[in-house]
Amino acid sequence: MSHTSLVNVELKGDVAWVTVDNPPVNATSSGVRQGLTDAVVAVKGARVAVLRCAGRTFIAGGDMSEFDKPPVEPHLPDVVQMIEESEVPFVACMHGNVLGGGFEVAMACAWRIAAPGTGFGLPEVNVGLIPGAGGTQRLPRLVGMEAAIDLACTGKVLKAEDMLHLGAVDLVADNLEDAVNRFVAELPDRPVPVSQRTVSDFAPDLIDTSRESLKKRAKGQQSPLESLTALSWAKMLFSEAQPMERARHLALRQSAESRALRHAFFAERGVSKPMLIKDAKARDISRIAVVGGGLMGAGIATAALNGGLSVTLIERDPEAASGARDRVEGLLNGAVKRGKMTETQFQNCLSRFRSVDGYAEAADAELAVEAVFEDLSVKQQVFAELAQNMDANAILATNTSYLDPIEIFSGIENQARCIGLHFFSPAHVMKLLEIVHTTHTAPEVVATGFALGKKLRKVSVLSGICDGFIGNRMLAAYRREADYLLADGALPYQIDQAMRDFGMPMGPYELQDLTGLQIAWANRKRNAATRDPNERYVTIADQLCEKERFGQRAGKGWYRYEEGNRKPIRDPEVDALIEGYSSAQGIARRAFSAEEISSRLLAVLANEGALIIEEGVAENSEAVDMVQIHGYGFPRWRGGPMNYRDEIGVPASRAKMDIVASESPGSWSVAREDF
Repeated sequence: MSHTSLVNVELKGDVAWVTVDNPPVNATSSGVRQGLTDAVVAVKGARVAVLRCAGRTFIAGGDMSEFDKPPVEPHLPDVVQMIEESEVPFVACMHGNVLGGGFEVAMACAWRIAAPGTGFGLPEVNVGLIPGAGGTQRLPRLVGMEAAIDLACTGKVLKAEDMLHLGAVDLVADNLEDAVNRFVAELPDRPVPVSQRTVSDFAPDLIDTSRESLKKRAKGQQSPLESLTALSWAKMLFSEAQPMERARHLALRQSAESRALRHAFFAERGVSKPMLIKDAKARDISRIAVVGGGLMGAGIATAALNGGLSVTLIERDPEAASGARDRVEGLLNGAVKRGKMTETQFQNCLSRFRSVDGYAEAADAELAVEAVFEDLSVKQQVFAELAQNMDANAILATNTSYLDPIEIFSGIENQARCIGLHFFSPAHVMKLLEIVHTTHTAPEVVATGFALGKKLRKVSVLSGICDGFIGNRMLAAYRREADYLLADGALPYQIDQAMRDFGMPMGPYELQDLTGLQIAWANRKRNAATRDPNERYVTIADQLCEKERFGQRAGKGWYRYEEGNRKPIRDPEVDALIEGYSSAQGIARRAFSAEEISSRLLAVLANEGALIIEEGVAENSEAVDMVQIHGYGFPRWRGGPMNYRDEIGVPASRAKMDIVASESPGSWSVAREDF
């Protein structure tokens, strides 16, 4: 498509209407930049120019596909400057989202008019960058430094109404074209260009306190701090600071952090379209049943209600059904209290929800998902009941974490409709949804799972069948190596600290205490009969469970906890138990550096991910990375374990894995080097 067709100029009287039409989000591609450059020339002679966009949004960012290529003229900073300096003043007429380069363009316009609810932001921080076309220099001059830090350093998106309050928008109007026509009919005096204004609230103390707070929140990610540094340059002349911003933006495009974050951005979109469903048509699901109203079932029901579905929650008796209803109402109420949901939306959700004690109530549901105890016979009974009461083509989904769906669905007729939908707790919050297909599952049923995940605003990833699927299988390997490190000389707090230093929100032992040690213990006991006798098995976690040290809820696990406080406290009793285990096994304990701990654990994660791809359980490395980022807290700015492996080099990761495997013979399978 030529740039002339991407940006159209139409003269109506003495008003020039400049329309960007570059679907889907009107990104500032090289063609759009050239089209805008030509438009600045084409509007000469008009009294005023109105910049608007076709489709569902104003300019919502740059074209990231260009970021790994040499920059192509005209460069966005030059285009933005041309708009600001144009003899004919521009009015930005905005709807949808005004993000990144789109916001930079809008700030160069003399006036800004927006539809209600239009979103504004500089989200470059989310892809490891800072703005590169004057965003960090114009924004504090437009809204003040405090608000600019809030926007540019966090990637936050503010609505038009908030931007009106901050003075960044001149008018919010329902009918944009009518509002713009009225505005340009009585055009006010042209204001001072934003780049020529001064920052009203610049203060070194504000920069310093913001830096400390951003460091804590960023957990190792550098782009929020880079953005703050660039904002601090706004005390300089714009003509001096803007080239500095541009140079830093271009340098950051080549950083490992930006590459990782861009990988995550594209991977999220890629994993939603696996080859298995390429030609499959999804069913439109509007009514679902959830069996089990505990924490998981209530979370699934809440996510479905938030996604606009009608939900029937099934429990074993009236008392349990009442408790489940209270649980779901409580979760929805929490959203109201946090300002995430209005009272009207809350009532709307309740109108689509019922909690019952009989399977017959599921008769009209198009899909049912069980969220009951992780016991094969219990789950089989649930599906026998559902199959008797639902349409023969209704989709049946298990939320199992470890059990084989083929065994769960044995005896069910029409197994093409059977699928795994593995939610992560709390299901109304966690973004990951593992969609598990069996050898019988029809592609249209898998496609329906992905469509449902989209309605529920999940990142859905396709998985084949193996113990733990993608995520929990990798978690088991991660924990196993952590236990080997414990047995050989490390202590829980050292391992946890090493992984937090890497960027994890918490280490493996803090995480176990948070989620509870019982489920993993039950799974280890379930696998005991089939475990390879040559595999090294460390019993320290089992010993903790035998002492009823099940984690935070028990007040003690790998750490101890004071009442009302979730902060882990190192426990000498656990240290003694670990050291006693090593002594009993004849292991001479040795010290491990934080780098050695993290590099071993990361090599194990990458190796297990490669095995999962090699076996065809996951389609590709992007699937593995998305599971780890959205289900297990792997730092997004590292891109996932497979991306991190590629960043440091596959040979380096493989060499570390070879050391791990050699020190525990018979315990590890090492992936082929081409995976």
